[in-house]
Amino acid sequence: MNFRHLSPNVRGALFALGAFSVFSSHDVLVKLLGGTYSPIQVVFFSVLFSFPILTLLLVRSKTESHMRPKHPWWSLARAIAAIITGFCAFTAFSLLPLAQTYALLFATPLLITVLSIPMLGEKVGTHRWIAVIVGLIGVIVVLRPGSAPFSAGHLAGLLAACGSATASIIVRKIGQEERSSVLILFPLLGNVMVMGALLPSVYKPMPIEHLGALAAIAVLSITATSFIIFAYRTGEAAVVAPMQYSQIIWASLFGWLFFSEVPDIATVVGAGIVIASGMYIVVREGGARSDDNQPVLSTKTRYETGTYPRVSSLMEDE
Repeated sequence: MNFRHLSPNVRGALFALGAFSVFSSHDVLVKLLGGTYSPIQVVFFSVLFSFPILTLLLVRSKTESHMRPKHPWWSLARAIAAIITGFCAFTAFSLLPLAQTYALLFATPLLITVLSIPMLGEKVGTHRWIAVIVGLIGVIVVLRPGSAPFSAGHLAGLLAACGSATASIIVRKIGQEERSSVLILFPLLGNVMVMGALLPSVYKPMPIEHLGALAAIAVLSITATSFIIFAYRTGEAAVVAPMQYSQIIWASLFGWLFFSEVPDIATVVGAGIVIASGMYIVVREGGARSDDNQPVLSTKTRYETGTYPRVSSLMEDE
């Protein structure tokens, strides 16, 4: 079958599926390194290795820009949220099974919907409220309060989802006015500065193969981001966005292959509930008029960690 003969939405979906499979490979390396090194060290070097590639992307940008933000306090707040998200997400991957970590991070679209009310002044209808409540019930199923201990990994996963939702909503608020260079580089610079300051307290010498794995994390993140850009340029957002949930399949496969992890019933059921509610919100936003709120579809990326660039920022540059 000729790829060009496929419909734009099918091609967009395939690009997105490829992107999230690459992101899942990225997360496997994060988890592998997290068994030996602090998330601080993993975040610091993965961001550091991203800078040469991102510099090339910014150099080829056709837009005139500089690093002075138009909204300094919102940009600072987003950078802080992204730094917290990156550290917490990498911590969760280190401590929890892959599938369970994804199930918690999949709560991000639900939280984006909730935060759009106080931060953007948008209205959320009854249907989306029900989807949010159902999705949060799914998170509770994954956490299994009373039957399993609530660990640091669970807390990290929840904080990562909250931080990512906050960072995404801030971009939704200032993204039309703020410079792309600020949106791309501020979280990355923040991660380098904060994690670099903390690095001496946790640093362990790394063999060349582990440094290579960190460089691979940077390459995989940029590659996946490029695929998502192609996906959103080709297909409709309402078709592309749900493809992120394919990561649960990769998580189950990679978890079994590399870490001997088999998702338990609570994780499978809870993840299914969270995914179903998230997809329902995407469908509702996809059917909304262009002047209605679409905070989840406007995110155009998976959970935001500040360790790789935002998709929408790079799309604006070209």
